[in-house]
Amino acid sequence: MPLGVSPRRRGLWRAGPLVLALGLAACQGPGPAALPSTAPASLAPEQATGWQAKPGWWFDHQAVAAANPLAAAAGAEMLRAGGSAVDAAVAVQMVLALVEPQSSGIGGGGFLLLWDGHALEAWDGRETAPAGATERLFLKPDGQPMAFADAVQGGRAVGVPGAVAMLEAVHRAHGRLPWARLFQPAIRLADAGFAISPRLYSLLLDSKVLKADPAARAYYYQPEVAGQALQPWPVGHVLRNPALAEVLRRIAQQGSRALLTGPVAASIVAKVRSHPGNPGLLTEADLAAYLPVKREALCADWRTLRVCGMPPPSSGEIAIAQILTLLDALPPASGPALKDGRPTVETLHRYTEASNLAFADRGLYVGDPAFVKPPAGRWASLLDPAYLHQRATLIGPRAMGSATAGVPPGATVAYGPAAPQPEHGTSHISIVDAQGQAIAFTTTVESAFGTGLLVDGGTGLPGGFLLNNQLTDFNFAPDDAQGRPTANRVQPGKRPRSSMSPTLVFRRDNGQLLMTLGSPGGAAIIHYVTKLLLATQVWGLDAQQAANLPNFGSFNGPTALETGQFGPDTIAGLKTLGHEVREMELNSGAQLLERREGRWFGAADPRREGAVEGE
Repeated sequence: MPLGVSPRRRGLWRAGPLVLALGLAACQGPGPAALPSTAPASLAPEQATGWQAKPGWWFDHQAVAAANPLAAAAGAEMLRAGGSAVDAAVAVQMVLALVEPQSSGIGGGGFLLLWDGHALEAWDGRETAPAGATERLFLKPDGQPMAFADAVQGGRAVGVPGAVAMLEAVHRAHGRLPWARLFQPAIRLADAGFAISPRLYSLLLDSKVLKADPAARAYYYQPEVAGQALQPWPVGHVLRNPALAEVLRRIAQQGSRALLTGPVAASIVAKVRSHPGNPGLLTEADLAAYLPVKREALCADWRTLRVCGMPPPSSGEIAIAQILTLLDALPPASGPALKDGRPTVETLHRYTEASNLAFADRGLYVGDPAFVKPPAGRWASLLDPAYLHQRATLIGPRAMGSATAGVPPGATVAYGPAAPQPEHGTSHISIVDAQGQAIAFTTTVESAFGTGLLVDGGTGLPGGFLLNNQLTDFNFAPDDAQGRPTANRVQPGKRPRSSMSPTLVFRRDNGQLLMTLGSPGGAAIIHYVTKLLLATQVWGLDAQQAANLPNFGSFNGPTALETGQFGPDTIAGLKTLGHEVREMELNSGAQLLERREGRWFGAADPRREGAVEGE
């Protein structure tokens, strides 16, 4: 069932507990894992490339919201052909692999939340660590963690890609069109070529990992000229990808085994293991053994709604639900949430303090449930209303700095808090079809362009697909300062913790689907999705206005504000309350569909090139 929100009332939030019956709570626990004061100027997985104003789109029956207009069109084509939301999602993902390679593709993974009109399913296509991986994977010979950039570049960080196998499993259960039909738009585009967009050009210009890989350099960049900097193909250049077209033809005919076994798998393994400076451990047996996991969705009631998302290894739904409940547990605010279209100092203070508490719990407890036991035996213990109301008493009139993880009732702390861990990449897809099926699908290769390793699938043709660096989502240091293991350390076959937060929102009283939403953005995904929920359900904004709203948050450390979006008075006000303020690129890419007035209203983030199509 869905999480709930009450109507806006004089700009204030009304208290309403998350209805997940659990117990009491202690307020303090193991020490914090805060964003250090040496944090980078940007936590964004991809650099900002401008602002494209979006109108918002109205539809009567069905719609596809995706990160690229060509991908949205491919999904809409499947819906018009009588396909399901799942069919459309497969088509969208395959086109994104071609036109948005910086964010997702067949070399990565993802999480998909599905509502079939009657039941809710959560599908885990997260990458897994090779069987040969150990918890020392990202430690240097001296025992110190590698630099993130050093870990990304090369084969060490490549996990077994799971997106295609997961989509195949979901399609087998819920697809309407033949599997092979879903690949036709991407194959057409790969054969004929697509025009390089301004966003892709800007990211190519900035990428270091692509320039370091000979195959990627030869495909994405113009021939090198002595004495001149390497240049991407220009905006508008028609880029064909015959290697990807051939690999997609094989997957269309043979299913995911064409990717995870045979010549394509052999080419992946060869690329990973033969890297001259940073080889990885992936084997063909690792690829052949991959299985997606169907999990039980995690839902929490909030006011009049039920908000549903992915359980661990995603940390998204737990953190989002914690933040919402913590905010509702606070005394009423003294003024409106927004002023001049932006969150006020009071709103930002309350939100970021709640975020600190949620991220402290996230850093201590959340990991792959096959390896990590939930506190008190169930993940819902972290959403216990009594526990969170007691945690909320730690939020005062001044900034707390970094927070300490709490201890839910009945929990035994077995792990140590983890150091801050960068998280990157992703793309989000939201779809509803005319028969009542809906999906929220967040898909990723982790950093921009993943590892930068381009694989031609053994075809010998130009182009190909990029491999993920998903293993860098594990904690590099396996233990804390006291020698206690961290929940998200590397282990063989394990799925790294994620912040991906595909979300479906329902009415509590009758179960009607109200929204499908999500965003890319690494750890900031949690803030982007929470902002969308607050803005649409509490602050009185529509979906497009919510996507336009400036971004903000905290990762259990400094207060992060989107660069150039908040005035000096706001920044000064936060500093007066004791906040360490960092302006940084908070480059969201929200895609959402919202039921309004009996129709569907679609929105796309103006920070990226997304679009919504349908009818």
